[in-house]
Amino acid sequence: MQQLLAVVILDILPNKVRHAITCLCFFFNTICSKVIDPLKLNEQENEVVIILCQLEIYFPPLFFNIIVHLIVHLVRKIKYCGPVYLQWMYPVKRYMNILKWYTKNLHHPKASIVERYITEEAIEFCLEYVEKAKPIRLSESQHDEKVGGKGSRGLHVITPSLEELQQPHLYILNNNIDSEFYIIKLSDFFNDSKVWHGS
Repeated sequence: MQQLLAVVILDILPNKVRHAITCLCFFFNTICSKVIDPLKLNEQENEVVIILCQLEIYFPPLFFNIIVHLIVHLVRKIKYCGPVYLQWMYPVKRYMNILKWYTKNLHHPKASIVERYITEEAIEFCLEYVEKAKPIRLSESQHDEKVGGKGSRGLHVITPSLEELQQPHLYILNNNIDSEFYIIKLSDFFNDSKVWHGS
């Protein structure tokens, strides 16, 4: 939402709607950065109110619920609690989703989660110290024992030389429209007599 949404809606929506959504994206980009200027927080708080008023003009009333209204309180929360990235619950929620799949016994879900977590932790600990152990949950290759005990993928490894790697690289650089500007600047730089005379 912070970077890509403003690019996606570039040619889709009318200018006023696009401007309001882009300002909202920039607001979230500002408050989610690791360094926040405390002197600009009041300005950000006023700006988000204006953005929400613009959104109320362009979107139907069904769009606005309590979640949209909570955007107003984000800046105040930053004033009291510090930067947003220190308070994010996304990693915790992702990990809770992983733990949710550990539940096999619905009568005792907590005990089931603990049992599976400890089992997985013990297996990972043992795998670090036991050599030649086969990891659990990873499927074995189908090609392992077909050709002399080796996989067929490892038999046809081709390592290109440095010259072969540079040929497509130079082709892309020479045929890319964006690189023409830099090629012209570099040629002007090297053709400049001051560079060659060292003055």
